[in-house]
Amino acid sequence: MTRILLADDHTILRDGIRALLSADGDLEVVGEASNGAEVLAMLETTPADVVLMDVQMPVLDGFATMPELRRRFPEVRVLVLTMLDHENYVARMFDAGALGYVLKNAAISEITHAIRTVAGGNQFLCTEIGLNMLYKAVAQTASVSIDDSGSNSGSDLTARELEVLKLIAEGLTNGEISDKLFTSKRTIETHRQNIIAKTQAKNTAALIKLAVSRGLIS
Repeated sequence: MTRILLADDHTILRDGIRALLSADGDLEVVGEASNGAEVLAMLETTPADVVLMDVQMPVLDGFATMPELRRRFPEVRVLVLTMLDHENYVARMFDAGALGYVLKNAAISEITHAIRTVAGGNQFLCTEIGLNMLYKAVAQTASVSIDDSGSNSGSDLTARELEVLKLIAEGLTNGEISDKLFTSKRTIETHRQNIIAKTQAKNTAALIKLAVSRGLIS
């Protein structure tokens, strides 16, 4: 039996998690806390194997709780359950000693699997965050290559997409670009989406920077 201490400042969320976990015969919720200070106090009298803890809590949040929890209760594993999906939060909590990180929109099957994984002393990162971090890593290493003739190769931007990119970087709207290239506005919108997908550019400023780096505009 894996003993779990729930830590979240939303009572309705704790009630929901408790109800879902109660259906699993190998997991037992032994206590609940609404902040980090309560977690530390409760662990003094309530043995637990895993603390299922949010990051954003009043009084003492997850970041502030972790160092003291690791110092006083090194045998207790921590699984973060939060809505914060940025990799900086993930890195900070892992660095502080958490063994797992799961988003609140994860399926209960993934949460229970994470609890068992962390209880066994192994690290766990939920699928959504893992994929997002992988996509970002790939995007950072990817580049748009252009050969001497001015066209791209492989799966990079087509000659037409490069032309659209140049006009976007010059500040033209989709309608103005469609008029200039004698095509429909919907076609230009499709080209824009393809450019964004291939370059992973987040906004127009990023597209302008890309166009400048490729010598499309000065």
